[in-house]
Amino acid sequence: MALGRAGFSVVLADLNENTAQETAGEVVAAGARASVVLADVSDADSVSALFEQVREEFGRLDVLFNNAGIGAPRKPLEDLSDDEWQACVDTNVSGVFYCIREAFRLMKDQAPRGGRIINNGSISAHVPRPDAAPYNATKAAVCGLTKSAAVEGRKYDIACGQIDIGNALTKQTYKVEEGMMQANGSMQPEPTIDPDDVADAVVYMANLPLSTNVLSLTVMATKMPYVGRG
Repeated sequence: MALGRAGFSVVLADLNENTAQETAGEVVAAGARASVVLADVSDADSVSALFEQVREEFGRLDVLFNNAGIGAPRKPLEDLSDDEWQACVDTNVSGVFYCIREAFRLMKDQAPRGGRIINNGSISAHVPRPDAAPYNATKAAVCGLTKSAAVEGRKYDIACGQIDIGNALTKQTYKVEEGMMQANGSMQPEPTIDPDDVADAVVYMANLPLSTNVLSLTVMATKMPYVGRG
């Protein structure tokens, strides 16, 4: 929605067509162009087809926001199953890599050349929560992919940065206000922020000239227990 209001045409890639179409309708109602592509970022062929459709419909790609991500059931590391671990790796790491790879292939050959990639990391990449090893580890891996893409994208005029978000209040994160496990084992409610503030930060990054890159940006609730000792 925020990117559409900022003048971008938006392609929504999702596994759920109904929710994606609903969002696309809201983007169009706001005066922007929007398309929906059913895609599974954990599948390399699906990602390749997604970017080919973008190429055919729009002819170029200016901004990729790698926003897809999942978590595993909260449990001690030693109790995690192989499947629970692998699902996070497939979506949060391989999915980001597949999308970056296809974006590079498109951006380096288009005219004008280049573009911007924004990866959705997490504060958990830097200060992990207990009982969330797959999510913590995969989001830390996103940091490495971001830096690798930032280095390798230079010669193609591709800028790559990362946004780390702390406690944006959505349908998926409402439990934060009810109480989250702290490092000392206690459960405490945490302050949250409006997702619109995060969207504004993404638009800021997206609108920068390609000569300027925000490598890492943290957007968080001012009073959340992130900075300091616990």
